[in-house]
Amino acid sequence: MHDIDRKAAAFIELEDRYGAHNYQPLDVVVERAEGVWLYDGAGKRYLDCVSAYSAVNQGHCHPRIRAALEEQARKVTLTSRAMRNDRLGPFLKRLTEFCGYESALPMNTGVEAVETAIKLARRYAYERKRVASDSAEIIVFANNFHGRTTAAISASTTEQYRHDFGPFTPGFVAVPYGDYDALAAAVNERTCAILVEPIQGEGGVIVPPPDFLKRAWGLCREHRVLFMADEIQTGLGRTGDLFACDHDGIKPDVMIVGKALGGGYYPVSAMLASRDLMQLFGPGDHGSTFGGNPLACAVGMASLDVIESENLPARARYAGARLMRGLRDLASPAIEEVRGRGLLIGLQLTVPARRLAELLMERGVVAKDTHEDVLRIAPPLVIEDAEIELLLSAMDGALKAVL
Repeated sequence: MHDIDRKAAAFIELEDRYGAHNYQPLDVVVERAEGVWLYDGAGKRYLDCVSAYSAVNQGHCHPRIRAALEEQARKVTLTSRAMRNDRLGPFLKRLTEFCGYESALPMNTGVEAVETAIKLARRYAYERKRVASDSAEIIVFANNFHGRTTAAISASTTEQYRHDFGPFTPGFVAVPYGDYDALAAAVNERTCAILVEPIQGEGGVIVPPPDFLKRAWGLCREHRVLFMADEIQTGLGRTGDLFACDHDGIKPDVMIVGKALGGGYYPVSAMLASRDLMQLFGPGDHGSTFGGNPLACAVGMASLDVIESENLPARARYAGARLMRGLRDLASPAIEEVRGRGLLIGLQLTVPARRLAELLMERGVVAKDTHEDVLRIAPPLVIEDAEIELLLSAMDGALKAVL
């Protein structure tokens, strides 16, 4: 074993000894990153096709976002919401105008924004729809992933996320993803919202049937039910439009964003809605010590500026079409289906996805299995043509090796 191999092994051993074993990461120890590239301690580079699950849409260590973080870090980083700061107002204005909403409530992680939306939906049920107390229902979809808090796993149908974590939070009704008839049948007088991923990312990059989202949105209009879109992974350019819902020409009542809002530097998330809906929250009803802190606001504004100025949704649309075409042209018997939108791509495989991921890593590409037989390909949106060709070449070699 080379010296650097021993160094990497030492880092892995420390993590395994002192950390909880709640992940099964690929055994590449990243020391630095830039753009679409990851580098280990030996200087070997890897093309990143994980993008921290869409948190680095802008590429790793983007210099403009770093400059904003460094400038703000010299001034003030945290005040809590017990007082005002000079970054929150401008950030909220930029975020709401960028996303097309009237009001936003900033949080930190994506699942916190999901929890915020759940609370808003329930408050809406009781104060606007006059649903009987403590009986409101939110319709969710089988195979969803909205995070791993107790409420989020209560909304999940995935056994691994729920096993031995009960009792669960009531008030969620699950129906098959993409099944409009089942959705319509589940709506009743207690339904206050549906919570949906426009594409199920963690679920295996599952794209719903054509017009499903639009029909679901129309159903919500008919029954005064909130349409809440979890665009934490799909939003901010990933699928080739600013939001995945844009492909269907619909505007959710509640938009949930995160991941790329922090540009890979800092956890920033938000729930966006109309002013009328947001007024359902009063002082003390909801909050976060770190939510909307000055450092997060500076990073969030810079992250949005990069998405806009570098036209990242269009870049994702172009690169995604080229990459999906190239993957299909490989015509490997190991690939059953290539699906997705933009640069959120899933390979349905006839071979173990983990094994293919390991073979890709040997060839300088880091991609992650999301199910036993699905490999997700989601590079930063700044990927160039030459890097796409490198990825396709590595994929071709890995596919031949896995058979």
